[in-house]
Amino acid sequence: MMRPSLSSGLTRREPKIVATARAAGRAGRKWTNADRLSAIYNAFPVLSTAPPKVTLRNAPTVPFDGAIAAARTCYSPRVIDTREITESQRNTIGGLTFDAGHHTVYQHAHFEFGLENVSRHFVWTFLHSYPFYNSEQSSQRYVKLKEPRAFVPPLAGEARDVYERAIERAWERYAELSVLLKDDALAILKELRYVRPTTNPDRLKQIERDADKRAIETARYVIPIGAFTSMVHTISGIVLHRLLRMVNTSDTPYEARLVIGEMVRLVREWDPMFFEKVGLGPLDAEALPEGRFPAPQRGADRVAAAFDARLNGRWSRLRDASADAEAIVADSVRSVFGLEPEDLSDDAAIDRVMNPASNQYRLDVLNVSYHSPLMRSLHHVNYVFEKRLSHTADSQDQRHRMVPASRPLMTFADTSQPDYITPRLIAANAKARAAYECAMREAWTAKNRLLELGVPLEFALYVLPNAKTLRFVESGSLLALLHKWTLRTCFNAQEEIYLASMDELEQVRAVHPRVGRHIGPPCVIRNGLVSPRCTEGTHFCGVPVWRDFPVAVRRL
Repeated sequence: MMRPSLSSGLTRREPKIVATARAAGRAGRKWTNADRLSAIYNAFPVLSTAPPKVTLRNAPTVPFDGAIAAARTCYSPRVIDTREITESQRNTIGGLTFDAGHHTVYQHAHFEFGLENVSRHFVWTFLHSYPFYNSEQSSQRYVKLKEPRAFVPPLAGEARDVYERAIERAWERYAELSVLLKDDALAILKELRYVRPTTNPDRLKQIERDADKRAIETARYVIPIGAFTSMVHTISGIVLHRLLRMVNTSDTPYEARLVIGEMVRLVREWDPMFFEKVGLGPLDAEALPEGRFPAPQRGADRVAAAFDARLNGRWSRLRDASADAEAIVADSVRSVFGLEPEDLSDDAAIDRVMNPASNQYRLDVLNVSYHSPLMRSLHHVNYVFEKRLSHTADSQDQRHRMVPASRPLMTFADTSQPDYITPRLIAANAKARAAYECAMREAWTAKNRLLELGVPLEFALYVLPNAKTLRFVESGSLLALLHKWTLRTCFNAQEEIYLASMDELEQVRAVHPRVGRHIGPPCVIRNGLVSPRCTEGTHFCGVPVWRDFPVAVRRL
């Protein structure tokens, strides 16, 4: 008798799922997807929530005295020790440097926080919306969400019931899609990895585990953006001061005040002087320039439709580019080495910096581009794109902090109708697509009902799904984009970011072929030059992309 796998069960549902599985076993039949789905819908999950949990994991011993010592070092022939700092210097130099804008002295102190019970929406709209941080965050792509855990704003009565039920219902859809999509993902993986009847059982088990991951990676699109995440988050002292100052500027000011307030409290506890001697309080919400903008006259739904029309079916549209990009690259390379066109032609200069056969920095797994005098010549060419991604994909895309974007304030870009991205694996499965579209309608119905009940849009937005479409303008230098495109044209990159990157690369190749011809994923760049071709190790996608890039077909 086959023992059923319970890998798709949710924690609070497990007793009933186990009971259903055992009943199937006693009846002498195989545990089927229908059994699993039945168990899911017979055991409703219960939403779990908690206040943000913030811990100070690491900090310098005396951060404020360190800033004053750094300031004094500027006017000293030697490095000043923190033990030399006097109370008089704390009172005079501290305020003088801070108020005059000499803030680099407060950048030496770095604070490493552990953050738990914070929403992904807060992370996207506030913590990761600027370049000056470092984060390691729990991944929804590879970590199964076993129970509904999410941020719950201060709501009561029917509004709280609507909110909590929307979160719980989304988790039910997530569990359902995880089941419906696994077989499709497994079938594709078996083809890509050349599974035969003689394939080693241990290898088959690994492929099945990978199929599970692909299924939950796609199913996560229905999870609300209010879902909890956890992370290690490191920022400098001056950035913490700035976050406190700007705490009301994002789509999640209430949650931001909770989290940043606790981060500041912990640093005050560690070194009271770091905020007592210097600093400014939060800007009032009423004083923010963003808050004085009018709402879209025609409604956000029409604005979204107009933006999509400009994309004309693309994920990303080249909006602008340095007109003389290739000549600029060539001139920049020559300027580094004091050469004239007679010494080094445009073609040769571009080849020296872009061709991995000529420039070994392109093959280095450690991104050393910004440290290379040669590669810094790519700083002066810029590209601007209009693009759209889901909330979950853009949360990954924005981690390319040297490629900034004017991301939307969702409180201004809210649509009354469902507005979402559909992953290809879902689109290809009729049952999964029907469940997915139902999940989208349920999310927007809940959001709209919350608004009818007088809930602030800030809070209602939390029930929207990861699939929610975001539209924005993004730009970057060729140096920054080169690194991004190398990583994101890999078949292991998140699907939407891969598709957008391929759109971008196609358009760059059309306008600047001498630059674009040397851009592609690591296996293409490294092919024939260094081993191994693929830098993903055991995560190799299974497709020899280097043979026919950029026309190689990605199926997962």
